[in-house]
Amino acid sequence: MDEVDRSILAVLERHGRISNNELAARVGLSPSPCLRRVRHLEETGVIRGYRALIDPAAIGRGLRVFAGVRLMRHNRADVVAFENGVTQLSEVVACHHITGNFDYLLQVETADLPAYENFHANRLAALPGVANVTSYVTMKTLSADTA
Repeated sequence: MDEVDRSILAVLERHGRISNNELAARVGLSPSPCLRRVRHLEETGVIRGYRALIDPAAIGRGLRVFAGVRLMRHNRADVVAFENGVTQLSEVVACHHITGNFDYLLQVETADLPAYENFHANRLAALPGVANVTSYVTMKTLSADTA
């Protein structure tokens, strides 16, 4: 991977629907070589896919919470049981196995605080092996496009 490939990836990360002609112009290539590079990045798995970014509030998920989850035990069976359960929760947008004070960091989206309270008490805390959950409610999200 060279600097041109990195430039292509940087543009596609922000503008996944950009036309090949516009992408080529932005990275300083003609369209044919640019398309060949994009196809190669797709075929080798560097580009894993394209998706739409949805406004969570527009679909009833206006509250974003990051939840640090600590497990009671770390044996394989408990970890697998937790991971199988957490991946079934539609409110969990992302789940990361991490180091530090928590075992997992979840990104959770619900309609509002009462909905999160219900989710926390009746679904998340009820998963196998959960010792405790620490919740961090998002007040504002910044991105490179809004900062």
